[in-house]
Formats: sequence, C-alpha cells, structure tokens
Amino acid sequence: MAAPRILLAGDVFGRLNQLFKRVQSVNKSAGPFDALFCVGQFFPDSPERLEEFMNYVEGRSSVPLPTYFIGDYGVAAPKVLSTASKNSANLGFKMDGLTICENLHWLRGSGKFSFQGLSIVYLSGRSSSEGQQFGTYSQDDVDALRALAEESGVVDLFLTNEWPSGVTTRASLADVPAEASDSSGCDPAISELVAEIKPRYHIAGTKDIFYAREPYSNTDAVHVTRFLGLASVGNPKKQKFIHAISPTPACTMSTSEISVKPSNATLSPYTFEEQTGRLKEVTKRPGDSMSDSQYWRYDVSKKRQKSGDGDGLCFKFIYTGSCPRGEQCNFQHDMDSREQFRRGVCLDLLLKGKCEKGPECSFKHELQNEAENPPRRRVGSGSMSVNRSKECWFCLSSPNVESHLIISVGENYYCALAKGPLVEDHVLVIPIEHLPNTFTLSQEFESELVRLRDSLQLYFRNRQKEAVLFEWVSKRVSHANLQVVPVPSSRAAAVPDIFNMAAKRMGFKLVSKKFDNILDRRKWLRTQFDENSNFFYAEVPDGTILTLSVDENEKFPAQFGREVLAGLLNMPDRADWRNCSLSKEEETSAVEKFKEGFKELDPN
Repeated sequence: MAAPRILLAGDVFGRLNQLFKRVQSVNKSAGPFDALFCVGQFFPDSPERLEEFMNYVEGRSSVPLPTYFIGDYGVAAPKVLSTASKNSANLGFKMDGLTICENLHWLRGSGKFSFQGLSIVYLSGRSSSEGQQFGTYSQDDVDALRALAEESGVVDLFLTNEWPSGVTTRASLADVPAEASDSSGCDPAISELVAEIKPRYHIAGTKDIFYAREPYSNTDAVHVTRFLGLASVGNPKKQKFIHAISPTPACTMSTSEISVKPSNATLSPYTFEEQTGRLKEVTKRPGDSMSDSQYWRYDVSKKRQKSGDGDGLCFKFIYTGSCPRGEQCNFQHDMDSREQFRRGVCLDLLLKGKCEKGPECSFKHELQNEAENPPRRRVGSGSMSVNRSKECWFCLSSPNVESHLIISVGENYYCALAKGPLVEDHVLVIPIEHLPNTFTLSQEFESELVRLRDSLQLYFRNRQKEAVLFEWVSKRVSHANLQVVPVPSSRAAAVPDIFNMAAKRMGFKLVSKKFDNILDRRKWLRTQFDENSNFFYAEVPDGTILTLSVDENEKFPAQFGREVLAGLLNMPDRADWRNCSLSKEEETSAVEKFKEGFKELDPN
C-alpha cells in the first residue's frame, strides 16, 4: 500500500479561499493528497474575514479534501465550535475530530488517532491560565498525552499550535531564522511533551515563519524527529505556509528502516548534559531533619511550597516509576510520592498539593499508610472505617461533605443529588461507611440497596423516565458512589447500543447479561468483580447488566458512564460536571423539590 500523502499548513486566520486555492493547485500538480492538517490559529483574526469563513462552515463553499485543525480560537470560534459540539453526528468518543461541515474536522483537546496507518497525536489550543472553554488546553489534556507516551508504538505526527521552547538548541545557526529567537509563540510544556512522545514529525505554527530544523535523535528511541514550523497563509513575507510529506507509517517499517539517521542529525535539543552537576544537587534527598516545607506532601492541608527550579515532583517518575532524564531531570524523583500514587492517591494532590476536580475525582484524597486495607466490618457496629478521610467528599462526618445535597439517609446507604448534575434529579447512592465500592459491604445489606433502587426507578417512571445505574470500581476510588441518571423513556431502548458503541470505539467489549430479578443481578455482579482489576458496570432499563474488567495499566475514563449518557441525551458539553455547576441556592431548591416528590416512595 502506498504511503499516505499529507499536506500541512500554518495559521489560516480564516483565509480559506486562499488556502484552498493553493491546495487545489498543489493537488493538481503533485497530488492527489489524502488530507490537510492545519496548525496555528484557524479562525479569522478580524470580523472582515468572517463571511468568507462562514461560507465554508455553512456549506455555500466546499472544502476540497479532508481538513483537520487544532487552532480553535479566533473570531466566531466559540459559536461555531459550541454548535459542532452539540451536533448529534459528533456524539460519543471522537478522537479523530468533530465534524464542522463536510470535509472539515476539529481536533479537540488532546488525543491520538490513526489515519491511513499513520499514528497522529495532537494538542489543541494554546497555553493559558484562564479556564476558557475553547482555544486553550488544560492540564488534563497534557496529562492524557503523557499517559499516551507510555503506550507502545511510534507516533508519526505530533500537531501543536505553538513551538516547543528551545527547539533551535544544537541546530545549525546558519539555518535558524532570526525571528526564531523570540520567545513569543513558544511553550515549554510542549518541549516536555515532545521529548516524551518522540514523534517522527512535529508540526507547529503561531510564529509566522517557516523553519525546517535538522532531524534530531531521541533519548531511548532509535528514530529521529523532524520539526517543521509553518508560516501563516498569505503572510506578507511570502514565507512557506504549506508543506507536503508522504511518510510511511511507522507500524509498517522494520527496525532497520526506522532507525536510519541522516548525516545532518543532531542531538536532542531537550537534553542538557551540562546541567548535570546542578541537577544532582537539586534531586538530592533531604536529610533527617524534617522541615514542614521539605515534607509538605505529608500534610495535604498545606499547599506545596515553591522555591525555584527542582522544587516540583517529576510527573513521569511519579506516573511510571522511571524517568529517561535520570539525574538530568529538573524535577524530583521522590519514591514516597511514587508509592502514594501506586496506592491510589490523586496525582494533582501529590504534584500541586490540592485537587480542583471536586467530588467526581476518581482518586483518593488522603495519604495512605502501609496498613491501608483494614478488615471488612459490619456497618452499624458503632465504628466507621479507621481510615475515613477528613478530605473525603462523601463521608457524612467529613467537613467537606455537602450535606445540603442529601435527600435520604438509611442504615447503610444514603442518597444525594449529584454535584454538577448531568440532568435534573441525577442521584448518587453512597455507602455511609468509607468504602471503595458497593461490593465491599456484606451481601446481607443488598436488600437495602435494592429497595432504594426500586423506589428511585418508580419515582422516575412516574415522570416518564427510566433509571440508568452505573459504578466505576477502582483501587483509586476512595469512597464508592453508585450513580443513578434518569433518561426519557423514549430514549431508554437506545441505552445498551450507545454503551456498546462507545466501548467499541475505545477498543473494549462489554459483557452483557439480562436478569429479571435485581438480587440475581447483584449476585452475578459480585462473581464478575475482581479486586485486582478495575471494573465498570451499568444497569440499563430493560434489566440488562453491562460489565467491563479493565487492567490497571489500561487507560479507561473514570467518567465513562456519564460521558456516554451525555452523548445519548445530545448534551456532550455536560459530560464534565464542572460545566454543570449550580449555586448553593439552586442546589437546595432542587433537593427540596426532589424530596417533596420522593417522600411517599422513600424507603428510609
């Protein structure tokens, strides 16, 4: 099979007429090409270009070949992208782009997908301290790419909007444009990512200059990386804004083919042997005298103190237990923090001293000791779990529990409305004891859970809705919560199909089994649950149970159930609970309304 033929373009700034005229010319003389990938700002930089741009978005002009972009900022970007996000064609997990119009696709956030055999990774948006919905990337986007870097296989293309800081280091000075020395349009976070991802090609825009760096070698990899910086479409200096490549997919190449190094290859611009002496001092472990600032990680109520280079923890080391930079790494390789992460402690808590994800964070928010797994005990014996966290969002005795959301309290479980609900009347069923999943309680307590489930199901059916229940069981979940989400009765039949489709897109296959009796469902679920693996299950309205066992080293979204239902209900923007926050007054009002309608059915 012939290698894919790819066109690359820099910042478009809404000049789609000029871009596609050039594309058609190149396609006619040297094509055909399979796709166009655009980096840098894609949307107009002024309202004057908006009509031209919208002609393509609204179908009055046609996009000549499949076009993908990551520069999701500029005039009209929020409006166009928000509309695309809500389009039914873009529901579910679409790592290969959300469709804006025919042949035009938006690569949102960060991700990885395959195009005609090429492995393509991207980071959409730019670095920003402001939490904008469009145009910026988040720490979660960066962390997702770092996790992808741990996967086997070579990445062919890495697309970013901004240049990596320091890319011209060790390059031939004669070939480096003068404008490249300006730090604007450069991002140090991208430097760290590209050093970990090690793509064969890295393409970026934003600086409005063309620069093809000599290939450079990578640490712990046999292949080289080629960096391409592209100018903007129609730039006044007439620098190159479109470039063609035809790379053979790495997955089809032999080791000898992929390890060929050109004669002009340099060392990586992102490693600095000359800093070894200083970095050895930075990574030296503290002595026996423990100051509060040195051991901030043992008191999670304190924010980590920063005092300059080398003060932070190395993400790579904490996440994997190793770091290719070794003693040259700018961050600390702390074994204690690595061990805490292995025990399920929130990575943000370890790296930043706090977690901002709220109650739906799937990790633990207290430091774990070696005797973390106490023996199971009966609820109601007068004592709770010894290790109940003061940081726990769900323990009734915790100062962090949002008690105004509670709608019912029983002997072993309580119910609360969800914080940042997907829909109205989104309920959580939560064990009163600080336990990691609903299977940890003795089977004799299942009857209480069944009564709650039946009462909630009847409450929703009285309102022409059906309940979908799901739970994510993981070693990193500190306090269990079984989610109960109502869906319109008219959409209930589609629930199994969309769960199966979403899992298939991620490379997983759900196990399906139907029961008439809910106690039989729970008994069977206990036989499927393996304490050594992560476990997802959902109970859909027709009585079918969908399950999936996930190995610890496999990537699976903790909010899978919510994301799938957000797609079913045509509200993908509500997949993240943080987009659905209510004021305390609104939450209190919702609780009172629910309790009024539920009081005749409440088994408690």
